[in-house]
Amino acid sequence: MKKVLPPTYFFVAIVLTVAIHFVLPLRQWLHFPWRLLGLLPIGFGIALNLVADQVFKRRGTTVKPFEVSKALVTDGVYGLSRHPMYLGMVSIILGIALLLGSLLPFGVVVLLALLFDHLFIGPEERILEDTFGDAFRDYKDRVRRWI
Repeated sequence: MKKVLPPTYFFVAIVLTVAIHFVLPLRQWLHFPWRLLGLLPIGFGIALNLVADQVFKRRGTTVKPFEVSKALVTDGVYGLSRHPMYLGMVSIILGIALLLGSLLPFGVVVLLALLFDHLFIGPEERILEDTFGDAFRDYKDRVRRWI
């Protein structure tokens, strides 16, 4: 059986965020034009994912979770966050929730971050530690998991 990869969770989170807003718009707490602030985390998240993906491609290593990496990437955006792609996806969902302006969609932001942390980040970090040993442990000491 094939594992469900992070982009699937991300796209489900987008649909869920929008659906919750329209089905259960509990409270509209952010109004136009302030809702346009959501464009900032969306732009940030898109840029972060594109840059992080390019770094992996240049280093010839995989972006797929649970595959053994050929290189430990610690510079560029990886010097700011150990998992900028997950951070980027969560940032995009945050931006969508801000654009919508209602309260409940922010629960999807938290849920997605928790799912990524539990299902992917923890296991990936164990693989990286097994693969790169002290180099990864030193990197973990210098750079935070998310931000």
